[in-house]
Amino acid sequence: MNNRPWYLLKNPEDIVSPSLLVYPERIQKNIAAMIGTIGHVDRLRPHIKTHKTAEIIGMQQAMGIQKFKCATISEAALLGSCEAEDILLAIQPVGANVKRFFDLLEAYPKSTFTTIVDNTYSVHEISQMAKIRNTKVGLYLDLNTGMDRTGIVPDEDAIGVFKLINDDPWVTAKGLHAYDGHIRNMDFRERKVACDAAFEPVLQLKGELEGQGIPVINIIAGGSPTFPVHAKRKEVEASPGTTLLWDERYNTSFPDMEFVPAAVVLTRIISKPQSDLVCLDLGHKSIAPEMEFPRAKIFGMEECEQVVQSEEHLVLKCPENNKFMVGDVLYAIPMHICPTVAKYPELLTVENRVLTGSWKVAARDH
Repeated sequence: MNNRPWYLLKNPEDIVSPSLLVYPERIQKNIAAMIGTIGHVDRLRPHIKTHKTAEIIGMQQAMGIQKFKCATISEAALLGSCEAEDILLAIQPVGANVKRFFDLLEAYPKSTFTTIVDNTYSVHEISQMAKIRNTKVGLYLDLNTGMDRTGIVPDEDAIGVFKLINDDPWVTAKGLHAYDGHIRNMDFRERKVACDAAFEPVLQLKGELEGQGIPVINIIAGGSPTFPVHAKRKEVEASPGTTLLWDERYNTSFPDMEFVPAAVVLTRIISKPQSDLVCLDLGHKSIAPEMEFPRAKIFGMEECEQVVQSEEHLVLKCPENNKFMVGDVLYAIPMHICPTVAKYPELLTVENRVLTGSWKVAARDH
């Protein structure tokens, strides 16, 4: 029994498929690995977009982590309900979300909330709301260091926006935010070179601002792939997120990182429509579908090719499907865990290969 694979359940018969299983002991190892990589919890600001659960937030708090990053108002509210001390909403609030952001400050007074901006319009919009609410809020300047998704290029215009924040009586310039999710080199040395090159303009901007007498209190940088690089920068808070549950894409892409998969989808064979085809109940609604095949590493089906996926079905071409039976239970590590978690209302916890309970995915909704 002790030689059975870590993910295997003793009695999966009554578990509905598909279900998402999580393994707290492995999550604990990943939290410890994050802290070990960076050396001190004060420079660690994990993202909760991957797991969206109070229990995993609590596990991190128990190990001294009190700074967090999130991507939605719902995630920020969850962190507030957990009384996290320092919460960064790492998406620029616009429209009705500006009001929702300020509602958080009133609803969770034990937490400090900050957010990011990358343009003068957003600075003015947030400043006006702060004046209406008679409160002051901290802002980070979001920088575009090559991902071309959000942020302002770190140049003279960025200096102008940061000055605007610094001079506004209703907002506080907290520092710089730079997410480099486009850097995914498998070779660590190449990843470090790319990360250092992308980060150099951030340091130059900091130097120019400080040279003009404008303090830059903090820098928040990176995601999971560049975490080992930013973890060595003493002036930076690093913000990995996928590290908590890990997934097959990162597990195969970054062998230098000491994290282990801690989430598995339990699925079943529901049909064998042809002599070389097998169909699982693992459709778009059950696992992240936005990438090319394969969608997951399915244990025991390594020789099969994932060929078709629809809303409820995943079809695989298997050289010999006579080794599989309708009703067989299979276990799969998602290629992309973050959007997979959001598809489930709860995570089923497994310890010592036994189902022990469930954790609500509390921040899965907008």
